[in-house]
Amino acid sequence: MKINTLLFDLDGTLINTNELIIESFLHTLHSYYPDQYKREDVLPFIGPTLYNTFTSINPEKTEEMVKVYRQFNHEQHDTLVTEYETVFETIKTLKEHGFKLGIVTTKIRDTVNMGLKLTKLDQFFDVVVTLDDVENAKPHPEPVLNALAQLDSKPEEAIMVGDNHHDVEAGKNAGTKTAGVSWSIKGREYISSYNPDYLLERMSDLLPIVGVK
Repeated sequence: MKINTLLFDLDGTLINTNELIIESFLHTLHSYYPDQYKREDVLPFIGPTLYNTFTSINPEKTEEMVKVYRQFNHEQHDTLVTEYETVFETIKTLKEHGFKLGIVTTKIRDTVNMGLKLTKLDQFFDVVVTLDDVENAKPHPEPVLNALAQLDSKPEEAIMVGDNHHDVEAGKNAGTKTAGVSWSIKGREYISSYNPDYLLERMSDLLPIVGVK
């Protein structure tokens, strides 16, 4: 069946929020546990929800830590966020060719809107499914199926694109094709170990996959 729908994770896939996320975690963790966490210690926290991460560190302070994280994250957002090469041009081309485009993210809507507006990608997406819109976050299939339902698409007509195992597994669980991005901060080998159907070296690699010349 022909692919007519493309779903994207946001952070680490379309926009480079890695530095923002790392700095936000370090700021928060240093507030509670001074000098106990380094950059490499927070890399595993990229992908899961903030609630999952902070609950695993200190269940009693989860809400408080999420607030500290989000305040810093929003204040520093426009300074630290950039976009990956070929992303804007690729998304624009897909839109012009009539593909249905959606975002499926574990972030809350306010933060998502900030990133899309900053990079001017907000004009291209028909559907944005955030943590606020679902009961179960990726890798559960619910967010992907939610986006597909809103786009009136079938799983077999779609590719889920992401930088994290949550993205690949959510796509597989929902029955879509999957594409991993080699610019994942956790490394090319990490994302390829989850066996996505496609591995992208840059976002424009998507175009020939879906038949756009």
